[in-house]
Amino acid sequence: MSEMTPCPLRAELVDLDLSAESKEGAARALAERMVTLGRVTDLDGFLADVAAREAQMPTGLEGGIGIPHCRSTHVTAPTLAFGRSPSGIDFGAPDGPADLIFLIAAPAGADDAHLSILSTLARRLMRPEFVAALRGAATPEEVAALVAGEPNPAPPAPNPAPPAFEERGSGGGAPGFGKGRGGEGPAGQPFRIVAVTSCPTGIAHTYMAAEALTQAAQAAGIELTVETQGSAGFTKLTPEAIAAADAVVFAHDVPVRERARFAGKPTVDVGVKAGINRPAELLAEARDKAARGEVSTTAPTPVEEAGEPQDGYGAKLRTWLMSGVSYMVPFVAAGGLLIALAFAIGGYEINTAPSVAEHFVWTETASWAALLFQTGGLAFGFLVPVLAGYIAYGMADRPGLVPGFVGGAVALTINAGFLGGLIAGLIAGGTVLAVQKLKIPAALRGIMPVVVLPLIGSAVTAFLMFLVVGKPVASLQQALTDWLSGLSGANAIILGVILGLMMCFDLGGPLNKVAYAFAIGGLATPNEGSLKVMAAVMAAGMVPPLAMALATTVRGRLFSKTERENGKAAWFLGASFISEGAIPFAAADPLRVIPAAMAGGAVTGALSMAFECTLRAPHGGIFVIPLIGNPLLYLIAIAAGTATTAGLVVLLKGMRKRSETPAATAAESETAGAEPVKVTVAA
Repeated sequence: MSEMTPCPLRAELVDLDLSAESKEGAARALAERMVTLGRVTDLDGFLADVAAREAQMPTGLEGGIGIPHCRSTHVTAPTLAFGRSPSGIDFGAPDGPADLIFLIAAPAGADDAHLSILSTLARRLMRPEFVAALRGAATPEEVAALVAGEPNPAPPAPNPAPPAFEERGSGGGAPGFGKGRGGEGPAGQPFRIVAVTSCPTGIAHTYMAAEALTQAAQAAGIELTVETQGSAGFTKLTPEAIAAADAVVFAHDVPVRERARFAGKPTVDVGVKAGINRPAELLAEARDKAARGEVSTTAPTPVEEAGEPQDGYGAKLRTWLMSGVSYMVPFVAAGGLLIALAFAIGGYEINTAPSVAEHFVWTETASWAALLFQTGGLAFGFLVPVLAGYIAYGMADRPGLVPGFVGGAVALTINAGFLGGLIAGLIAGGTVLAVQKLKIPAALRGIMPVVVLPLIGSAVTAFLMFLVVGKPVASLQQALTDWLSGLSGANAIILGVILGLMMCFDLGGPLNKVAYAFAIGGLATPNEGSLKVMAAVMAAGMVPPLAMALATTVRGRLFSKTERENGKAAWFLGASFISEGAIPFAAADPLRVIPAAMAGGAVTGALSMAFECTLRAPHGGIFVIPLIGNPLLYLIAIAAGTATTAGLVVLLKGMRKRSETPAATAAESETAGAEPVKVTVAA
């Protein structure tokens, strides 16, 4: 490593016979070694941060490597712990379990000099000779020495060649680029590619992708310059390097900084793991796009930022739909709350009041209620066009907006409602994407985003919505509306159970969002049934954080100090209908927290439907209780679900504590007479 910074791996942090059978067990075993050395201050809090990072994206890599890692306030200094598993542990890699596991811990505010150590290790894990040496090491001291060796040994090559990865920077600072050279491109010049790699924590995957791309570029005869937008520094590509590039590769799981620099270049855009697992394929795709003259003219879409192209169609479809829903929610919130307040002030007959533009009396409560009602109605009028417009935006970026909004307006015109908006958005986005794939003359490229794409997209979308799919969708929407209007008895309770389970399964994730989208879609054409659905969804979504707050209050000894602190905040988060307040608890102990949360959500959803509670506001938690039909019974439903989840969590965690106590006692008795072994290794 560097003379300026100590190696973060010591022999005491190496386990050459890691006995854990799961990734959670492996992380705990290695983290306990960090706690012993004072590198981690709160074991459970740190493991919760590791689990939260693991939930974002599996950290298994092809070749039998697992790199669980995170930034955490519970880490005192950048630290590595290494375990070698004889049986292998599943970290989500496509080729099977990992036998080499590095637990990488970085403080929340670590400086660049220290983080460069971790980034250098990430690069070296892409070197076959380094990985082979780790597998062959006989002692912990040998592993520590390997990790503390030269930061960037040149990989073996059959023919003499420049180094595969060129470090830039000084001192302990982070290298900015990697470069691979060779081969020829157009007009006898080397084919040049610039790349950007990044990941959510910026510790491991960022630099692994950079190294993998660099090695693949050298093998393919491509000149490559990589900008690593990671934690260990960020040195921008020069304008000259970008201008000279024939193509661009983005391997990222967070938005590329200053992406506009790369406009007009053939671009390959994938998740960071694709850069690690299939770098040669990405470089070949970049060459193909350059040969076809394809160029990037737009900013990244939500779909492009969401993951890798090998994601299934279902995953991409969900992302597109959630793009539309996320932009629609503020309109639902503003319009719904305004309408709910109007009914609370002026009664339900306010919907027959004349236009306030023609009749408004400043001293009459009814006039103010009518103003709120009519303003909320106007906000609701944007729901379907906004939904369709931003679904198309999620697929095709800004060129999809106009066709999407036009399709949404057509859906309103033909009474196709919420379902019509969904389909119009998909048609608009798909049309624009299809046109973008055509080879366009250079003279037209400048007006494509602002003229050609909106024009063709709007015409095709309107034609299909008016004359092909519109009427069948309108009929389906009417059938759904009639079904919701007729919900009663057992059918309503079963629907409440299903919605409660969905709201509490992934706490703000895809299933939760699907249930919420179903509920607010009903508010676009409100009736008694759709208002019951909205009430059940919000009630169930409040249960998990409220239950965890209650559990940490009544049985605090079952939770870590960090969890008890999170429990205090969870009271407010749950009361505000922010289901994500339970995520820290679910990440730390998913097998106990998630099933308990689902049980409580199902109870609350069923009771809310059975009590025939209604809700016109799409959000607000207890702060919109005065706007709820049957508010007292609504609170009882929430309390019942909260008690159910809290009781189950306490029971399940108590059983775990009891099962762990005998094992801990036995371990203490076995080691009571043993002399401590002290290994001293230079830090």
